[in-house]
Amino acid sequence: MRHAIVAVFVALLLIGPAGAQSSQRGDTPPPESLAAARELVAVMKATDQFKALLPIVLQGIKPAVVQGRPNVEKDFDTILPVILDGARQRVDRLADILADIYARNFSVDEIHDLIAFYQTPTGQKLLQRQPVVARESMAAGQQWGRQLVDELRQQINDELRKRGDVN
Repeated sequence: MRHAIVAVFVALLLIGPAGAQSSQRGDTPPPESLAAARELVAVMKATDQFKALLPIVLQGIKPAVVQGRPNVEKDFDTILPVILDGARQRVDRLADILADIYARNFSVDEIHDLIAFYQTPTGQKLLQRQPVVARESMAAGQQWGRQLVDELRQQINDELRKRGDVN
């Protein structure tokens, strides 16, 4: 599960200007929509979770970079703060990308409704519990998927045996 989160996170970190442009459908949202969407992204604390994951992502990359070389490990640890700062700046760019997505998919009034919801006690609880819900949902989905694949594999083998294609 953690690997899937890290993979998604790394993919989002790697979104550069080309990636951001390719996510747009060509219609630029009006400035009022973008302003409201930026407020929504801030209220949702949409980038906070990614920022919190940065050190974990970089520590996950460390073994591949270090490869058992003590001098590289020392240098990696030394440059880590600089790398983290650069990555955090990329996460800030993510807020702009998310705002653009919300602005293209919701009207200004709908965005204001979402902001109002996230400012309610229930909305705040959702924001607070979202990491746990996402983690548990991902784990449940992975377990369900593994079970489904096992069951489908068994069904396919059973059907193929009936046809004499598999022993």
